[in-house]
Amino acid sequence: MAAKPKGKETPPPIIVKKITVVAGGHHGGAWKVAYADFVTAMMAFFLLMWLLGATTEKQRKGIADYFTPTLVKMREGSAGSYGLLGGSSLTDVDNYQHRAGQTGTKSMTIPRDTTGGAKEGGSKAKRTAALQERLQKKLQASPNLAKLAKQVRMTMTPEGIRLDLMDDADFSMFRLGTTILTPQAVELVQAIAQSIAPEPNGLTVRGHTDSLQWRPGDPANNWSLSAGRAETTRQALMRFGVNERRFRRIEGVADQEPLVAGNPADPRNRRMSILLMD
Repeated sequence: MAAKPKGKETPPPIIVKKITVVAGGHHGGAWKVAYADFVTAMMAFFLLMWLLGATTEKQRKGIADYFTPTLVKMREGSAGSYGLLGGSSLTDVDNYQHRAGQTGTKSMTIPRDTTGGAKEGGSKAKRTAALQERLQKKLQASPNLAKLAKQVRMTMTPEGIRLDLMDDADFSMFRLGTTILTPQAVELVQAIAQSIAPEPNGLTVRGHTDSLQWRPGDPANNWSLSAGRAETTRQALMRFGVNERRFRRIEGVADQEPLVAGNPADPRNRRMSILLMD
């Protein structure tokens, strides 16, 4: 065989090796996600079963209310007022279909055969209706009080029946920057006292202010002012017939719980809240 000429040697062949990896069997990860979801669901289930067996009915209701978004929505939409009357004034127009467009005082429709206890709301609704009727009669007894009916707001809350006595641009419960009741406010508090005097429930009086600040260097502040006004209201209620033993708490919260959250300086944020506790 003749020798190949130098410089013309054939290059070695290039071999390309392709390796394909196919995931399958126990090497996949989707089952882990499904298993984690299953374990989470089982943990939630056993936690629920434990709560049902280890808590009382009242505690379970409290847990259910905590996770109910409706209460939060209602509170935000009604400036802290929710329940049967929804924080409406006693002189608001009724929203019932059979009384559409009627002007006058607010009334409630309660079936004649209502016999529900405290849990069903029948007893509490009757007590609220009776209190409202007495208060309306007192406020309509004189022209001056009739004009002040719009300053009173009645609300049914989980703690009891709350009466808010509110300021506005034309009415003030107290003289500016003091704990002295105005003559109109004295007349209004007297009507409130005579209306709640027959009730046996304990009372909480809470004072609220707007967000207007005091002059620099003044030792007074909205905290002391709201607490002082609550005490003045308590003394006035006792003077007009409310038993001293019924009072449970006197509170001053300054401007921390505004009725008109969008405008802390609104005069309606200045108010006295009287809670008839359940």
